[in-house]
Amino acid sequence: MSGLSRQAEPLPRRQLLAYGALGLPLAMAALPVYVHVPRLYAETAGMSLSLLGGLLLAARLADAGIDPLLGGWSDRTAKRQRLIVLALPLLAIGMLALLHPPELGAPLWLMGSMLLTYFAFSLASVAYQAWGAELGRDSGERTRLTASREGFGLIGVVLAAALPGLFSDNSAQGLSWLAWIFVPLLCIMALVTLLGAPASVARIPAGGKLLGDLWRVLGNLRFRRLLAVFVVNGIAAALPATLVLFFVADVLQAEAWGGAFLALYFVSGIAFLPLWVSLSRRFGRVAAWVASMAVAIAAFSWAWLLGAGDVWAFAVICLLSGAALGADLTLPAALLADIAEGRAAGSGAKENQSAQAGGYFGWWNLVAKLNLALAAGLSLPLLDLAGYRPGDFTATSGLSAVYCLLPLFFKTIAAVLAWRWRKILESTP
Repeated sequence: MSGLSRQAEPLPRRQLLAYGALGLPLAMAALPVYVHVPRLYAETAGMSLSLLGGLLLAARLADAGIDPLLGGWSDRTAKRQRLIVLALPLLAIGMLALLHPPELGAPLWLMGSMLLTYFAFSLASVAYQAWGAELGRDSGERTRLTASREGFGLIGVVLAAALPGLFSDNSAQGLSWLAWIFVPLLCIMALVTLLGAPASVARIPAGGKLLGDLWRVLGNLRFRRLLAVFVVNGIAAALPATLVLFFVADVLQAEAWGGAFLALYFVSGIAFLPLWVSLSRRFGRVAAWVASMAVAIAAFSWAWLLGAGDVWAFAVICLLSGAALGADLTLPAALLADIAEGRAAGSGAKENQSAQAGGYFGWWNLVAKLNLALAAGLSLPLLDLAGYRPGDFTATSGLSAVYCLLPLFFKTIAAVLAWRWRKILESTP
């Protein structure tokens, strides 16, 4: 098909779905890494929360620091799919190691397996996201491509949340089974995406100095404003993601419900994702995003009042806050894809910014990981100082405060900033 004829036709649904398929195993890998690993190593390997928090912070900072460099590498590669193919076998090995902690040498094993997993995940994700930005030819199509990727990602998260509990009542055994299921699923979905997604539009790989190009990306005011909102909103999401299993086990005293709560949260995100895409078309993506933040704030504001046995109340909170999740995952990423494919400031013609798309997504992923690093590196030692110990039902007030109140504070700031900057965030390049 010629380039002109391709531009005249919308991407078929099957190609949209094929592109999004790889999002399933990538998200399936992310949930255990960020949610299950802290508790797995605290209980199975007997690591202290302070040591665990410090190791997670160090590994995540190292991981986040290389994301822009990986984005620059992606921009200098003729086909981003080659980097995806390189990264996926390393990701499979890293996941198998990470979810099988040894009895001896757990700290070194944790660091090594995390660094391998993080590197492979980051390389695949940055190349995959930048590839999607190139495939979309207008804002609507980039939003649909992003929604396909994130929709499959939510399915992957649901599988990662539910399968360990279905495989075994023992969380460590359940995670072990999850790791072995992950490997063939990764292979299958990667083939679907690499063979079924539309061919990339021809582009000229970036040829300038790597660091210069990365700093030039940060010179985009619209990108900096979007990144600022993403930072604050991401902290609000990262804190409860790190602590949810502790909250369920020791505040609600309903450890057996942990997988069900996570599944409900992410299924709700899947179910409501089309609504946010529809609202974004009618009212604008920023307005829909702010509305989703308001829903999350309203839903989460009474979690502080919950105690032992309040499983149904917490299920309602998971349902409502999960409803806002689809917007959080799709709308800011779609805005970013527009920026990455936009016109240069003051230029009447579209420059070859697709060569720099990897740089934009590299910085974006750096910020997302810094949020998670800060959540683990600060919240876990803070709980340690407050006297909280996993399994102790008598000293959970500090856990409730960090889990419930801090996210509300950051989410409110994010909503105010997004609304204040809505015109520049939605501006047409």
